[in-house]
Amino acid sequence: NDDIIMHHQNGSTQYCFPAINSSCIKGMRSRYEYNIMFVFFSLLSAWTVFLNLLVIISISHFKKLHTPTNLLILSLGVADMLVMPLEATRLIETCWYFGDTFCRLFFTMMGLLFSASLSNLVLIAVDRFVAVCHPLLYPQRITTTKTLIIVSLSWFCSSAYNTAIVTSTSHKKYACYGECTIMVTFDWIVIDLFLSFLIPCTVIMTLYLRIFYVAHQQVKVINSLSGKCVMEGSVRRKSESKAALTLGIIVAIHLLCWIPYYILTLTENTAIPPTILYCLIWVLYVNSCVNPLIYALFYPWFRKSIKYILTFRIFQPASSRPKRET
Repeated sequence: NDDIIMHHQNGSTQYCFPAINSSCIKGMRSRYEYNIMFVFFSLLSAWTVFLNLLVIISISHFKKLHTPTNLLILSLGVADMLVMPLEATRLIETCWYFGDTFCRLFFTMMGLLFSASLSNLVLIAVDRFVAVCHPLLYPQRITTTKTLIIVSLSWFCSSAYNTAIVTSTSHKKYACYGECTIMVTFDWIVIDLFLSFLIPCTVIMTLYLRIFYVAHQQVKVINSLSGKCVMEGSVRRKSESKAALTLGIIVAIHLLCWIPYYILTLTENTAIPPTILYCLIWVLYVNSCVNPLIYALFYPWFRKSIKYILTFRIFQPASSRPKRET
């Protein structure tokens, strides 16, 4: 105890709340390290928000982009846009200064955004499955209004689910003051394992395997036939297959970022080096700014929309219905 007091007096140990006996010890960072982290995280957050805002504005503004698939992309963009700014503060600071209520609210919001992202990926897989495997039924089964209702329900259910988890959990029994952590019960861990990991991943992978199998079979049939109608059908099928492939890449990248982190956190293995966990967390957050780059790479409408937005042509009269297809 004397050693601890002497270290404290010498200034080598700093506390989050020096006036409180149960305060957490503050992580030691030099001013240089702190400034580098602040600049890096701030720029990454701003870049993520900017890219996803381009997606949101594009789909919201241009009437021709108001399709069921694009509504799902819009919903995914909203979740991706909010993740980074929320988490950046907690990663820059080594102490939590905002109290217990905001700590619980933070975990609820982060859980909501991750759950909403995953549910959007499931809905995108279902959308592509119907479009590729049941093209004649797609216009009747998947409409913009139905998609809007389903997306709203998915956000509501994600919010209710994560609120239930956070309100039923407690802080660690011996947690110090200035730390934002919650202890999830074993029952919730098992429930979350199935609802937030195993079931969604299984559904997504099963649907995409079926999608690519059916698309491959359709291409084989079309190649064996000829004629104008077949050519038009071929263009349509290739368009659907390309959309499925693009969204499949997004889903695959998302799952590749999520699965290792989720497995490691479920094991609760204290032998895992903090650096590895830290890197995996950042892979998750960087994933939030990857999706818009994929859209820019594969979707001509997104590239044209960006030009309209960055040149401020969206403020012109009737810009939501441009003569050329966006």
